[in-house]
Amino acid sequence: MIPLPLARIAEITSGALTGMADPRAVVRGPVVIDSRAVEPGSLFVAIKGARVDGHDYAAQAIRAGAVAVLATRPVEGPAVIVPDAAAALAELATAQAAALPGVTVIGVTGSAGKTSTKDLLARLTARVGPTIAPVGSFNNELGHPLTVLRADLDTRFMVLELAARNIGHIKDLTRIAPPQIGVVLNVGTAHLGVFGGKEAIAKAKGELVEALPRTGVAVLNADDPLVRAMASRTDARVTFFGRGESASIRAEGVTVDARGRASFTLRTPSGSAPVSLQLYGEHAVDNALAAAAAGYELGLPV
Repeated sequence: MIPLPLARIAEITSGALTGMADPRAVVRGPVVIDSRAVEPGSLFVAIKGARVDGHDYAAQAIRAGAVAVLATRPVEGPAVIVPDAAAALAELATAQAAALPGVTVIGVTGSAGKTSTKDLLARLTARVGPTIAPVGSFNNELGHPLTVLRADLDTRFMVLELAARNIGHIKDLTRIAPPQIGVVLNVGTAHLGVFGGKEAIAKAKGELVEALPRTGVAVLNADDPLVRAMASRTDARVTFFGRGESASIRAEGVTVDARGRASFTLRTPSGSAPVSLQLYGEHAVDNALAAAAAGYELGLPV
């Protein structure tokens, strides 16, 4: 993260310093919610969950080297007291993202394949410049800002995974780190009971493309009708990926070997290349196409 003094963290989060916290003490990162992940210079965010209360581990975090605790009540040690720790975490990440104007933010969402596509794309962008991406599936209201807070002044790309458990969730995440490129993979039946139908899921996933600026790019799956229809929901330029002729980034001649690994010809407007995936399952082709389409928009050679 960009180093911040506690006074500035308190200002961003509308918090109050307690526990003899030195306003000049500098948090150099990382920002963590697990006391076991604390390193010297960390900020420990005390989240109260259903079974575990982070406030109970505040003293342990300070002993491990945390500069302070972001908490909702006084703890043993220096702290920034805020009304809502999760909201304060989002505010802190939002401020940090805004201080990194040279970073290209890429958001990835979909009912399936988010993590694999995010990992593939992050490997591609890392060839161009320093890249931050979530560990595993850090894609919700806690994992998303924690990932953003890992970025620093050297970071050039943030490849972020965005999940939704209801309408409005992705919209909230895009406010933290506004994306320039939005990748939508598919609309499936995950959380169907919560959303009430695939159209509602599509509405939630489409919040990513709605957040794109006019100068941005929506990377959409041409093979999924509900995703393809999202083109009408953005002022950004649209690039389609898929298996059919209508996709500008497409896979041709897909074959699968005896171990379940796919090979195909990657076709783009500026040329083609043979691809052999080390991932298992033909579904990996779609994830690879999505990553390739975003990479193509970033100017990576085929």
